[in-house]
Amino acid sequence: MTAPLIVRSAADLQEDRQEIVLLLHDFNFRSPKDILAGLTNPATTQAKSSQRGMSMSASSMGAMAMGGGTAPDLNDVDYDAFLANDRTLADPEVIRVGAPGRVRLRVINGASASQFWLDLGALRGTVVAVDGHDVEPVSVRRVPLSMAQRVDILLELTKPGAFLILARVEGKRDQTGLIMATSGAVAPRVATMADHEAPPVDLSLEKVLRAATPLIPRPVDVVHRMVLSGHMSPYAWSINGEYWPKITPFMVAPGQRVALDMVNQSTMAHPMHLHGHAFQVVALNGVPMTGAIRDTVMVPPKGSVRIVFDANNPGRWAVHCHNLYHMMTGMMTEIRYPGIV
Repeated sequence: MTAPLIVRSAADLQEDRQEIVLLLHDFNFRSPKDILAGLTNPATTQAKSSQRGMSMSASSMGAMAMGGGTAPDLNDVDYDAFLANDRTLADPEVIRVGAPGRVRLRVINGASASQFWLDLGALRGTVVAVDGHDVEPVSVRRVPLSMAQRVDILLELTKPGAFLILARVEGKRDQTGLIMATSGAVAPRVATMADHEAPPVDLSLEKVLRAATPLIPRPVDVVHRMVLSGHMSPYAWSINGEYWPKITPFMVAPGQRVALDMVNQSTMAHPMHLHGHAFQVVALNGVPMTGAIRDTVMVPPKGSVRIVFDANNPGRWAVHCHNLYHMMTGMMTEIRYPGIV
């Protein structure tokens, strides 16, 4: 049961732009319960780990060569299809647009365990918001999108035609997407498989994002270190060596400026999502920055991300990996305010 929920500002309502929502999914005919059972079965996970060791993809080999370290592990689950607004490229959604035309493309990665590269094809767009928070405009042709992340992209259509918006799965040839077409333009047929694998999703966009309205600068009151660990065999993922629900909550007090240092010791990316608060990305792999305001950030394999937020919403709030199979096998913890039970 998944659907987009769009909250529009007064400025959005006054904007002279056609709005298009693109909701991405990974789909399997097996139930999530069966998929999880297969992942946690020792024989299954050992076989998959061995297969990864013997047959590393070209994109992973390239990432290892460029980074000089261990190649990332990609795609725990072999999905039957990848969907854009509940359709595949065998029968894609075709959305009629004007030419000249102005479009606000709202993209949501609603997948359970898949990261995508959004490819604008012949178009160049401008990223103006991530996770519902405005950023300083960034010109793009490709956008990395981890699970649960959202991005708003402004597009200017200067001529008639059919324009393909592709979402390519990292480490695979699979792709999905939709087509924007002006009146009378014929939508092209597009294969569900590209001719080569997409590279691992990275922090290339995150590095250049800047919040349009950053947090007010102030000293950090408390720092919590969050070590992300896990393995394919046995299939289990942890935070600070603990597995949900047997965790030690991170305590914060109302009014504090809180920093979370998220350190990924595993070879898989973890899109970390914080409930109840918006945070600002202030360091990537130890390099300080004044990044975007978000609620979900990807922590790359063997990498680190520092975020800060203001403790202004008392309660018990989950922090978890948005690869839902990682979350279900332990990678979740809690931000807790005093006096809350």
